[in-house]
Amino acid sequence: MNPLGMEGLCGPNHMGTGCFFRRRAFFGGPSSFVQPEIISGRVANKPIEAQTILEQAHQVASCNYENQTSWGYKMGFRYGSLVEDIHTGYHLHCEGWKSIFCNPKRPAFLGHVPLSLNDGVIQIKRWAMGLLEIAFSKYSPIIFGMWHVGPIMAQCYTHHAFWPIYATPVTLYAFVPQLARLCGVPIFPKISSPWSLLPIFLFIGAYMQDYFLNFASTQGSLQRWWSDQRMWIIRGLSPFPIGIIEYLMKCLGLVTQRFSVTSKVVDPDKDTRYDREIIEFGVASPMFVPLTTSSIVNLMALFKALLSFYKGENFDGLLLQTLIACFGVINCLPIYEAMVIRVDKGRMHNKITIISIILALYLYISISYFLVGHM
Repeated sequence: MNPLGMEGLCGPNHMGTGCFFRRRAFFGGPSSFVQPEIISGRVANKPIEAQTILEQAHQVASCNYENQTSWGYKMGFRYGSLVEDIHTGYHLHCEGWKSIFCNPKRPAFLGHVPLSLNDGVIQIKRWAMGLLEIAFSKYSPIIFGMWHVGPIMAQCYTHHAFWPIYATPVTLYAFVPQLARLCGVPIFPKISSPWSLLPIFLFIGAYMQDYFLNFASTQGSLQRWWSDQRMWIIRGLSPFPIGIIEYLMKCLGLVTQRFSVTSKVVDPDKDTRYDREIIEFGVASPMFVPLTTSSIVNLMALFKALLSFYKGENFDGLLLQTLIACFGVINCLPIYEAMVIRVDKGRMHNKITIISIILALYLYISISYFLVGHM
């Protein structure tokens, strides 16, 4: 969602760091001031080592400082969601506050991001759970937001709140055409048919729209766009579906919610690989299994297509699926490199590679057996 577009409404939403707030905004709407419940006398005339100062410092630093108050619920930064930034900005907009998009040529805000892919996907999984908490709460943008910020701004927040369902089309896109290609089952029109132009148009049109509207219009490079669309595929295959599963399990009371702190420890080796734009895998994280399994399935589909072409077989009805598998393989090149070529500490763990190969073969055999029994 482009913040420039949201500025024409209530203003861009609050995401992550790089945001300044008026202190007054944390105490009610623009026309309704809520008196702070915690009021302490000012003792600025005493030295910092004074007993009174130390007592107040310990009180503020204690975990029960905000207990039995409205802070975090009716005022201040809102609690109750793993994405407290969007949750807070959403409530402030609903109270009537406006935000302004500050985007000077020189970066106004700088921050530190996770250097390893594992830390990144864990962070995105936490976002997915937090966004679903907002989407299905009593403050859902579809209902609550519609009345307080208007239908268009509510749709902007709805777009963010339902981000995790992006996992559904991406997962289907990453597995179904490829598995069907492996089994020789066409799911798209033949390339000789005029109807084949429709999926081609939708595929190219969607990517061109993303590039020109979100990157070219803001002086973004082609390489940056390619990395971004690759990251969206990673989000849709790993942290989003896992976040949805954990959210459902939490709703059913099967697991308790845990806050996974994102590691941002500086490591010289990781820094070097990050500067060289090499993806950091390193650990045997289950978050990598969907990614590597998808990459292997795509490679298998492309290999079988090349073998069929070498044998001179006619695969007019399977050409579009072959092109999708080829596109998937190109996107997965860093994963193949991490599994086979790299020897540094950031390579793919052998355990993940073996598990993914077994899963890919299991999917292929299962789908083949199912299709043979129903055709």
